[in-house]
Amino acid sequence: MNASKILQQLMQQAGGQSGNRNSGGVDVKGMLEGLSRQLGGGSAGQASAGGSGLDVKSLLGGGAMGLLVGSKRGRKLGGKALKYGAIAAVGMLAWKAWQNSQNAKGQSGQPAASGGEGERVEVLQGELQERRSLELLQAMIMAARADGHIDAQERELITQQIDALGADDELHRWVEQQLSAPLDAEALARQADSPQAAREMYLISVAVIDEQNPMERAWLDQLAKALKLPAELAGELEYQAQQAG
Repeated sequence: MNASKILQQLMQQAGGQSGNRNSGGVDVKGMLEGLSRQLGGGSAGQASAGGSGLDVKSLLGGGAMGLLVGSKRGRKLGGKALKYGAIAAVGMLAWKAWQNSQNAKGQSGQPAASGGEGERVEVLQGELQERRSLELLQAMIMAARADGHIDAQERELITQQIDALGADDELHRWVEQQLSAPLDAEALARQADSPQAAREMYLISVAVIDEQNPMERAWLDQLAKALKLPAELAGELEYQAQQAG
């Protein structure tokens, strides 16, 4: 699989979106035109999927990032829920949240090597980076599905755009499986390979979720419990995501 390549592109795209909603390193206009044709004609931004009300322009306002985490009828991209900055700097912000929680308890945050906390995703390499990237992609997909509003049409669009970022066949099949698999916070938490990975998984979930939605809030609470995150740390991670958004 080439999960690290896809995650890096999504993070770069999110970095561009956090500063400019119309940028992100992808050909948004081209994707709009192509998807408009696929969905039955009409000018870019006006196509609707079989009358389902799927606003392609809103959906693609953030390119593949918008499809992956903002596919709920464009709701997130039109509002403030999608926290691009938190996605772009997930490792650094998760580490900062842990340090702040340690300082609040009167303890100093120790370096990863001596404290056994794990490295940030941004500095991992090789197989370790690939594994962490897969963990974070899985967390993002589950968070995006937490309110139960991704339908078959949207799943197809998501996989198409992940493919457009260069996903290989194995990753394509994996994404399709994740879009249909049961939501299971315990199973997701078991994928975390270090405390830092757990923090990143939670923070990136917060970044793509609307905490005001009861179903999505419940998912975050389940995930925090499954990841064994202390309440103060979970709160600090949510604060960092909000500040970055």
